[in-house]
Amino acid sequence: MKSNLLRPCAETLVRFARAQVAAALVLVACPTMAAEPPLFRDPAQPVEKRVADLISRLTLEEKATLLNHRGPTVERFGIRSDQWNQCLHGVWWTEPTTMFPVSIAMAATWDLKLMHEVATAISDEARAIYNGWHLNPNFKGEKKGLIYRAPVINISRNPYWGRINECYGEDPFLCGRLAVAFVQGLQGNDPKYLKLAATLKHYAVNNVEQDRQKLNAVVPERLLHEYWLPHFRDAVVEGKAQSLMASYNALNGTPNNINHWLLTDLLKNEWQHEGFVVSDLGGVNTMVNGHFGKQMTYVDAVAQSLMAGCDFSDKEFMEHIPAAVREGKLTEARLNDALARVLRVRFRLGEFEPFDAVPFSKISTNAICSPQHRQLALRTAREAIVLLRNQDKFLPLDKTKLKTLAVIGPHANLFTAGGYSGKAVNPVNPLQGLKNRVAPGTEILHVIGGEIAPPRPPRNRPAPKPLDKEAELRQAAEAAKKADVAVVFVGTTLDIEAEGRDRTTLALPGNQEELVKTVLAANPRTVVVLMSAGPLAVPWIKDHAPALLQAWWLGEEGGHAIADVLFGDANPAGRLPFTVYASDSQVPPQDEYDITKGFTYLYLNSPPLFAFGHGLSYTGFRYANLKLSPEALPGDGTVTASVEVENTGSRAGDEVVQLYVRDRESRVKRPAKELRGFKRVTLQPGAKTTVTFTLPAAKLAFYDERKHAFVVEPGAFEIMVGASSEDIRLKKTLQVTRGGVFRR
Repeated sequence: MKSNLLRPCAETLVRFARAQVAAALVLVACPTMAAEPPLFRDPAQPVEKRVADLISRLTLEEKATLLNHRGPTVERFGIRSDQWNQCLHGVWWTEPTTMFPVSIAMAATWDLKLMHEVATAISDEARAIYNGWHLNPNFKGEKKGLIYRAPVINISRNPYWGRINECYGEDPFLCGRLAVAFVQGLQGNDPKYLKLAATLKHYAVNNVEQDRQKLNAVVPERLLHEYWLPHFRDAVVEGKAQSLMASYNALNGTPNNINHWLLTDLLKNEWQHEGFVVSDLGGVNTMVNGHFGKQMTYVDAVAQSLMAGCDFSDKEFMEHIPAAVREGKLTEARLNDALARVLRVRFRLGEFEPFDAVPFSKISTNAICSPQHRQLALRTAREAIVLLRNQDKFLPLDKTKLKTLAVIGPHANLFTAGGYSGKAVNPVNPLQGLKNRVAPGTEILHVIGGEIAPPRPPRNRPAPKPLDKEAELRQAAEAAKKADVAVVFVGTTLDIEAEGRDRTTLALPGNQEELVKTVLAANPRTVVVLMSAGPLAVPWIKDHAPALLQAWWLGEEGGHAIADVLFGDANPAGRLPFTVYASDSQVPPQDEYDITKGFTYLYLNSPPLFAFGHGLSYTGFRYANLKLSPEALPGDGTVTASVEVENTGSRAGDEVVQLYVRDRESRVKRPAKELRGFKRVTLQPGAKTTVTFTLPAAKLAFYDERKHAFVVEPGAFEIMVGASSEDIRLKKTLQVTRGGVFRR
């Protein structure tokens, strides 16, 4: 494949010489070039000058080609257009890469340092792939660029949403903190060069799959700023994400692809985003064939997209930009601005430098699927598992006392990778993980027992034989009776919840709940493990199973992680990044975007099955001495909150300390509590630590629709610290002495 430098020059540059020698060879290999290379090829020049120089050399058609994110190479300069890929929880590639737990599982770790480590490992593998095909023309696998479409930071406002496996949960503060950590891990910390370019998806108010190409999200102004946008701002302003993807949906009547307020006024002007906006795949097409019902031409759709602030798109940009300019519908100044935004990122990625000049060129292909990354995948999977219930300390199991273990359920011998997943090397499913971790001599009885959903026949093949459900239930009961303990693995797959496929119920699909009831009747010493992305409402199981785990889709080491938690080799400390509603009656309608009407932990009117932030441990933690400094402050001040946390049990363990706030005296409806800080800490038995949070008064604000700004009102605020949104251990009152106004 052609290099990003002039083709003959690049091969000479990367294969046969160091940069100084290569510079001499360039003149020999490229006689058409002047003795002095063009300014845009000069690494000593400022990026802005180099970008401007390259743009000045391009024809209108070449500019259009470089704004097609799946376009051909611009032959005159040897510049590839197709430069993007995916990496939600590992690099999506034609060859194996390390597969980490899905995004919602990583969110359940509530561990920012770990999130950054995972993103760093993913970007190491992405750069290693890029380096491999630059250094070796025979390097295996599809050639990939350095613009990566991750992370997905849409809010899971509706628990039916099919893409919850890709996101970070229902709370904008949690999503924002995780997004910043992930983006910074992907992009690296070099002052000059980007490691990768992260793309935030999907901007904005995107969390419904049905009719998403023509959906109109109607959102009150206050909720838009308080709930739907803060995490995007965090990832742009603090995380410095280089790109955002405009989502298919419209927002308050305007399709996001042509929403000037969203893409330019807010993002580029107010938030000072210097990168680019890319449409979702087919974004221009959705306006012609979706939102406007073929009442808009492609030339108009392209022109309006660019003029609104969309910089990068599909073939429609390449095909129709020239006509849009010639017809006066698209200004050349705006076209050049879009191109400059895209090229600026590519220059910072080092695409136009001598290969060796970029520090990330030293990352070896040995990073791909390295033992260190696999160990990190295991640690992440362990940290993600949430212990939902543990009656009478049923867990952990003593493996030395288990003679027979029944491993039951359709998820026991199944590996679910998740959306936008690459290829995993020898992924470990739950059954294999337990086999690898049990004590020698332990007998494992395995029965499928039930069905997640009727199997879909493979293409051009006969439908598989249907499962004999009654026979499977009988076998499950028989195995459970023979075992000292039964472990039942139930949940969902991408056939149930995925891109393009929302759920219609929070109940376990298929006959899986019947399976759990059958096994518990046969052997009350039963652990239930939920393998899903979105929440599952299982009140009967919560009331009857002695132990219940939320284990997600955990990546290549998931089976080992589950076994480690069951046997006590890892102490669970995952926390729910969303509310598990008690029933479908609590779920908001898909077209209801005003959460103040009783949705999410912020405004829920009735008790959930499991609260946001919930998660148990095999040890105990005591909270003491909550202190605020100062206890009164003006509306533009900052308060420090500190609390002592002590491990009172006999096992080492992690605690996720959570800080929430509540406005006691607001003139508008405010949340019952809002997350405003969290820290995951590790403590040995008997050890204690002081956890400190910094809370700017701006984080106490609400969005005032009259002032179109965030406002802090004077009055009393409750500062709460605890182990979940419902397990509050300590409270203090903070007095705000005067108000403040913030534009953010």
